[in-house]
Amino acid sequence: MAKQIESTTTKGQSDTQTADDAAWHQSRYNIFARIPGKKTYAVVNLFTGSCVELSLAELYLLSVAEDLNANHPILQRFARAGLVCKYDELAFLESLTRSTCSMGRKISLVICPTLSCNFDCPYCFEHHGRGRMSQEVQDDVVSLAERMLEASEADELHVTWFGGEPLLAHHIVASLSERLISLASAYGAHYDASIFTNAYLLTQEITDMLAASRISRAQVTIDGIGDAHDRLRPLAGGGPTFDRIVNNLRSIHIPFKVMLRQNVNAGSASTMAEVRAFAEELARESGNDIVYHPVTMVGSAAPERESNAPRVVEGSDAVQLGITELLRNYRAARAFHCEAQSLGAVCIDDEGRLIKCWEGAANSELAFGTAHDWDPANPLATATDPDKLTMYLNSAVSTADEECRSCMWLPVCAGGCPQKALFDKRECVPYKDDPEACALALYNHLTSKR
Repeated sequence: MAKQIESTTTKGQSDTQTADDAAWHQSRYNIFARIPGKKTYAVVNLFTGSCVELSLAELYLLSVAEDLNANHPILQRFARAGLVCKYDELAFLESLTRSTCSMGRKISLVICPTLSCNFDCPYCFEHHGRGRMSQEVQDDVVSLAERMLEASEADELHVTWFGGEPLLAHHIVASLSERLISLASAYGAHYDASIFTNAYLLTQEITDMLAASRISRAQVTIDGIGDAHDRLRPLAGGGPTFDRIVNNLRSIHIPFKVMLRQNVNAGSASTMAEVRAFAEELARESGNDIVYHPVTMVGSAAPERESNAPRVVEGSDAVQLGITELLRNYRAARAFHCEAQSLGAVCIDDEGRLIKCWEGAANSELAFGTAHDWDPANPLATATDPDKLTMYLNSAVSTADEECRSCMWLPVCAGGCPQKALFDKRECVPYKDDPEACALALYNHLTSKR
């Protein structure tokens, strides 16, 4: 993107013309930090993704960039990094959003073959207890995928298996995968899939089926070691789950990546190092590709469960966890926060209802249409409740929230989780008030990648 924003000084400019006269201005998305042990500063631009090291004198010149002579050579260096520019960055973000939130080259389906679950986690946002996806609904899912491929001319079809616990309906995962893989091949689209599973029901036979179904990664949650996990992720009706999950991961040959997730809460933030070490040892013992994946717990989406849910992380722990997540997924100028804000992504529940966000998978009131009737070529006219579709699409960067629009973190967070912004409250990044810590972490991360 830095090449897109590079500008050259117009020939014949007056020697007395200032950078401000020539429309240069400092980017609103620069963050700064003193580099420990050095007399230089890290400057990261959250819009272009660039990272530069400046002397104190250069930092001063950046701070007065608008007052410099328009022909000053350092302006071009600043421009190449996006630290100064001649255009409206917010308008660019809004235009980027409008283009990428439409039906793009990738189709993403979150499929819930069942919303039943064999666990009863106190922080879960779902209401469990329904049955399995019928054959009629499975046929509708395949028909919908074909309509989406036709409408978009996409070259990628990605499926996420979700629930409930999808392995309670593993035969549906196998059957639908075979049909969707065949469909993607007929349209010349690459097929890829992932799964969220608690791994309690994992066997070698089911694992082999998942591999044949093009599963490339699985996310399995371990919320601590032993009893600490069992208190947060018990069986429905009661009973431990940790030992069986770990034994499955250790004894089964798993030919795809396993993200071992820890939902970090206020009481478990201090155990992250222990769980990370456990995950690394489990990977060595099993020979499987298992990687530690901490995620900050932000609360339950089911209000009636809040009294039983663990407390969310706050303060400095939240800042550090937030920065860790940022580094893991960092990209500049995000067009939208998540795929719920894209027309090419839908979540399909076990009864064939379409919801934009998988956190609403068990809430029929959030459905905007059905897999049987919705046509992405005419998305609003075929939606049973168009407002439930458009409110997600319109929640992206071009938000009417003036606080978001003026915030320097907008290229990173893209307005935050739309589900929370629409139905609870806007969720700001936890490092919002500590840009120096974030700048230094990004500097170390980006320079190490070089």
